[in-house]
Amino acid sequence: MKSSIIFKDNFSKQASLYAKFRPVYPDELFTYLSSLCAKHNLAWDCGTGNGQCAIQLTNYFENVFASDPSVEQIENAFLNNKITFKVEKAEQSSLESNTVDLIVVAQALHWFEHKLFFDEAKRVLKKDGIMAIVSYVNPVVSPEIDALTDKLHDEILLDFWQEENKIIFNQYREINFPFEEIAAPEFKIVKQLSLAEFLGHLRTWSAVQRFIDKNNFNPIDTIEAALNSHWKATEVKSVTWNLHLIVRRKND
Repeated sequence: MKSSIIFKDNFSKQASLYAKFRPVYPDELFTYLSSLCAKHNLAWDCGTGNGQCAIQLTNYFENVFASDPSVEQIENAFLNNKITFKVEKAEQSSLESNTVDLIVVAQALHWFEHKLFFDEAKRVLKKDGIMAIVSYVNPVVSPEIDALTDKLHDEILLDFWQEENKIIFNQYREINFPFEEIAAPEFKIVKQLSLAEFLGHLRTWSAVQRFIDKNNFNPIDTIEAALNSHWKATEVKSVTWNLHLIVRRKND
């Protein structure tokens, strides 16, 4: 039977940029999530993209299943003999029931059909299995640079964000999550970046590609000159992404 779940492909065109410039999550996050799990046989990195979380999960789990509906994302993934990559939708996995110790969804839940995905999570998780939803929004550098990043995000790209993007901007507050809530500590990503690397990250935003498709120029060009006045090409700056973490335990 043909699937009725629609896949909105927002990242295939910039899959190589995604692999190169998306920030890597801190090891402390995975140490914490691993500590919540009774067993460490299988973790599912759902919406894996280029497999950033999957590769880190291999340090804590015997096997990692990493899925994404984008062929291009999987083709740019970090390979590891512990990871099984699959091109498939989050709502319809090929995982067996009651086999998964940990599900991680990083920067992807807003693209899922939530009820169907939660049904799938309930099916594949073991009793006492953990589901973790990780997200972040704008990077933080300095007041001057943050103002330019916010201008790009909130003004220049305003009409190019989809309704799904607005869900993550609101930190998933309107979503009713299943399972038992676990109060999670705060985590952040901190990276030392050059201006070229920072601009590379901004180019991974899904709204940037939609802007380019419509206007035939890169919207980041409109703020690059102003950025240059605050960030020399040879200079490295500390860039921070504050993580929003939602953790649930399947207790039945």
